[in-house]
Amino acid sequence: QVQLQESGPGLVKPSQTLSLTCTVSGASIATDYYYWNWIRQPPGKGLEWMGAIAYSGSTVYSPSLKSRTSISRDASKNQFTLQLSSVTPGDTAVYYCAREYYNGTYYGLDYWGKGTLVTVSS
Repeated sequence: QVQLQESGPGLVKPSQTLSLTCTVSGASIATDYYYWNWIRQPPGKGLEWMGAIAYSGSTVYSPSLKSRTSISRDASKNQFTLQLSSVTPGDTAVYYCAREYYNGTYYGLDYWGKGTLVTVSS
């Protein structure tokens, strides 16, 4: 069974860099056509897609967050990581990692982590 688990600090100070890791079990992040996403949900708001790293290691980001976002991976540990720089209280959200399958046809996000709340506050 595929499982994703987010981990990282629950509290980050303004202007610092938020860093979260998603550990995947039951599937390899290097398997063809799988994309590994970061998505967040601020309190009282909808889901916001942040970016993804592909099975090949290539990345794609939301245009609105691209200047502050970096996604990388450690295939040997089957983990991928989100870094969001220069955070503000507006970045307070529950952060999720999720898997997507895409081979030319979009199949949606089929597995999600439980999410982790990150609060940006001094």
